[in-house]
Amino acid sequence: MLSDDTYKTVTKRSQGLYKDKGSRFISFAIPVKSEEEIRTELELLRNQYHDARHQCYAWILGYNKETYRYNDDGEPSGTAGKPIYGQLLSNDLTNTVIVVIRYFGGIKLGVRGLINAYKFAAQDALVNNIIQTRIIHDIYQVKFAYEHMNHVMRILKEEELDQIDQDFHLTCSIDFSVRSSRADYIVTRFNDLRMVELTFLRRE
Repeated sequence: MLSDDTYKTVTKRSQGLYKDKGSRFISFAIPVKSEEEIRTELELLRNQYHDARHQCYAWILGYNKETYRYNDDGEPSGTAGKPIYGQLLSNDLTNTVIVVIRYFGGIKLGVRGLINAYKFAAQDALVNNIIQTRIIHDIYQVKFAYEHMNHVMRILKEEELDQIDQDFHLTCSIDFSVRSSRADYIVTRFNDLRMVELTFLRRE
């Protein structure tokens, strides 16, 4: 079971294949971080396989899987996008798009046949990939006067926080990374100093 500050995603672009009654289902599993990336990937595949009958897909974005979509692209409703989406769910994936391109073989597969074909094609793309559990980190910036350097550095060292960037000019600042599940505790430690300014920058 995953903790609240971890997620699973694919680590590379992979390809799969499923065949049934002359139809070929070419599948791709691709890591993505935004809807813009997804649109780009879909357009690239549509151009590459411009003579294919269907380009069906499903994707999930966000550490909490809050954004998702699936598309049948002309196949009977629920026979393509949904079984592809089901493979994302069953593998607990996010920040991933799976695309299945169909070349029609001349023989209709029926509803059950289509569901199985898109499911197994998506499955094959994932089998050929690497699924990785990643930790979610929060990035903060701490600003402070030079005379408070020792206090700040003590916390960074004691808590083993990764320093990402630093600036020691007129006002000192350090960007650091902390595992999301520990963020509240670290924020409290810095706020207790009452001599620093802490700013949340991003989550990654």
